Amino acid sequence: MSQVLRAGFGFAIHARSGAARAGTLTTPHGAVPTPAFMPVATCGAVRGVEAATLREIGARILLANTYHLHERPGEEVVASLGGLHGFSGWRGPWLTDSGGFQVTSLSDRAVVTEEGVEFASARDGARRQLTPERAVAIQEALGADIAMALDECRPLAWLGTDPGDPESRRRTEATLDRTLRWAARCLGARRRPDQALFGIVQGGVFPALRRRSAEATAALGFDGYAHGGLGLGEAMAHREELVGAANEMLPDTRPRYLMGLGRPQDLVAAIGAGIDLFDCVLPTRNGRHGVLFTSQGVLRIRNARFRSDSGPIDPACDCPACRDHSRGYLRHLVQENEILGARLASIHNLRFYLRLLEQARAAIEAGTFAGFAAGVCEAAERTA
Repeated sequence: MSQVLRAGFGFAIHARSGAARAGTLTTPHGAVPTPAFMPVATCGAVRGVEAATLREIGARILLANTYHLHERPGEEVVASLGGLHGFSGWRGPWLTDSGGFQVTSLSDRAVVTEEGVEFASARDGARRQLTPERAVAIQEALGADIAMALDECRPLAWLGTDPGDPESRRRTEATLDRTLRWAARCLGARRRPDQALFGIVQGGVFPALRRRSAEATAALGFDGYAHGGLGLGEAMAHREELVGAANEMLPDTRPRYLMGLGRPQDLVAAIGAGIDLFDCVLPTRNGRHGVLFTSQGVLRIRNARFRSDSGPIDPACDCPACRDHSRGYLRHLVQENEILGARLASIHNLRFYLRLLEQARAAIEAGTFAGFAAGVCEAAERTA
């Protein structure tokens, strides 16, 4: 099945294994096999890894942070240098977030009103305002292939995590309703015919609210849909319930994106619930701290037992770090705080995640995804 989105966009599902689905997301800057992992290029760059290496290890789409690029160098500068594609040298597809999570998480520096979010800049303390209309305008100037609607993304610590708490439900419902009103304003503000716009489902820890949010957001007619406000401490089984409740109300012909999620076992669980797109800083952040993901489990390269280890990080990996360097060498680099150590570890972790999604697609196409997912979850609990 296929569904035409904005100009130059398309989404087709080629295979299913249970609720998991393998497909292709087409954008003006290339096609993305799904499910797909998007390396996080916060300020227009994946830290320490250039575009050529990202292509080599299998990246097909990157994610940039609207808030940080707006702060510096400013969307006008990015636009003058050819948008994100010309500015960064990554010519493939880009997705930008709306900045909503960043500004609403500033707590004492942010004030949320019906108009938008007023906040003090983390860089210079200047007062700024982000409205739905401004969020769309910034992302259009950045030139991303996919933009996100502005949502009110409150942390679970503020919303509350007890489904039986009336105050938690009241707060959650209020943010859900405001997110819907902002979503409609975002759709009204869009001007670029070549940029897709995704709506965001909210609803905290309440399945019924997630379902209502998804139904109302779908009724607005976005090009794709994201699950927001998850991956912030809730149990994996509860998250699957919340995602499943929302997916019941989202159109099957649109891509689905679970924002900011994280561990390999989280990704395969979400794929099993019908998610197509992911992003997370975990691969690069963990790599910089010497924590590596492997097919044999988590490897902490600073451990003294790797000092004279001549083997690769992961015998099953084909990344440049595993192909050309030993565990002992990488441990030395990380121990000495050599920038090359952080770079090689980041490259390896990104390749692990990208290869994991490649394997997930193959398992879906073969109809064996459930067994594949079980094996990933088992390995993720081991220490290499």
